[in-house]
Amino acid sequence: MSSESTGQEEIDSRKVPGNKDGEANITETDGGWFAMSQALDPAAEYKMNHNRRGLALIFNHDWFFWQLRMPERRGTNTDRDNLYRRLTDLGFEVKSYDNLKAVDILETIHAAATGDHSDADCFLCVFMSHGEDNHVYAYDAKIEIQQLTSLFKGDRCQSLVGKPKIFIIQACRGTKHDEPVIPTDSTDSTVPETNTIEVDAASVYTLPAGADFIMCYSVAEGYYSHRETINGSWYIQDLCEALKRFGQSLEFTELLTLVNRKVSLRFVENCLDRSAIGKKQVPCFASMLTKKLYLRPKEK
Repeated sequence: MSSESTGQEEIDSRKVPGNKDGEANITETDGGWFAMSQALDPAAEYKMNHNRRGLALIFNHDWFFWQLRMPERRGTNTDRDNLYRRLTDLGFEVKSYDNLKAVDILETIHAAATGDHSDADCFLCVFMSHGEDNHVYAYDAKIEIQQLTSLFKGDRCQSLVGKPKIFIIQACRGTKHDEPVIPTDSTDSTVPETNTIEVDAASVYTLPAGADFIMCYSVAEGYYSHRETINGSWYIQDLCEALKRFGQSLEFTELLTLVNRKVSLRFVENCLDRSAIGKKQVPCFASMLTKKLYLRPKEK
């Protein structure tokens, strides 16, 4: 090669034109080059015409081993029953479990991850419990959320590669109450005096999951998640209502945004913790989906 400057740089034997300052604007990655010219279709949807909608697991916890000193989660069985109905209506094969020990949960998750999902559209998992840091609580011990999600990544669950993997976490994610900004006098129906509001203790942090995952959280990081002792948690109540009305028509992230808005209109009316009166809650979701997700009715 001539020592004379050509105004160009060579990367892996391919010439890259220099810019006006004589330096190339190059995107570098660890592991090589990405194809930059792939055409993207903004209307692309996940293929949802497999024989089955897919498996949905519900892990529900209202009681805990006494040594954990965790309070009872009254109202969560209402959430479980509502979710079971709504997910069944959407075509899922729903399996519900109450108060499983950690080892039993991990065995159930492992069995699901090693199962054959080749004829399924997607996979869904719901975990309703108390939380702490990056863990949620089983009956007798806490489980790292990443243990629940990592088994379904593409390198470990081939039959779900390129398919949506939906995780719904109903648990607190902090120790702060969300303060109201605008008074909301008429957005909620009156809650019976016997239906008090409780919180799911401690915190759960958002974790990266991988492509085609969507992580749905009952509350934004750092805040309490509210649960009514009779009607169930705010988030699951409003999620189930949205699934019933729009689950077969709305794109899934649009539906979750609708749920965010509905929950944000609520406020604490009746709670043993008087400092919580008037406080708010806003859910959130972290989407690693790569296409639009619809749960339209399957053709018979």
